[in-house]
Amino acid sequence: MKKLIDVYIYRLNSGIPEFLLLLRAKKKIYANQWRMVGGKVEANEAYWQAALRELKEELDVFPSVFWTIPSVNTFYEASLDQIHQIPAFAAEIPDSASINLDDEHTEYRWVKVTEIDTMIAWPEQKRLIRLTDQLLRNQQILPEWHIEL
Repeated sequence: MKKLIDVYIYRLNSGIPEFLLLLRAKKKIYANQWRMVGGKVEANEAYWQAALRELKEELDVFPSVFWTIPSVNTFYEASLDQIHQIPAFAAEIPDSASINLDDEHTEYRWVKVTEIDTMIAWPEQKRLIRLTDQLLRNQQILPEWHIEL
């Protein structure tokens, strides 16, 4: 059973969250879809460690704030007959961060939560972005969710 993670990257622009979406390359899984950072957990790796590794591999960034979103991305994959329960993480990166895409992605865009319906296809990803936006705007991130870097 494969173990997966999702990372929702954001920055705050005058207190308003903006989310980083990445366009998947044509010859990769989820080709031509706008998505967040995601990946597989390697052997002897914690979910949160996999999330940080994937941020480094896919974008060459390190977050200034990193926390667990108090929900999971759930979906059924018919080809494996498997239900996935994917931990979701939020990673704040500073405006000054340089985004360096790997070969899995061809473009990136910073978007507000109001723009995600036209870009994101997966309902659970939309829900998690909306939840993250709400938690950030209402300053409701509990200390227990923070992961020390």
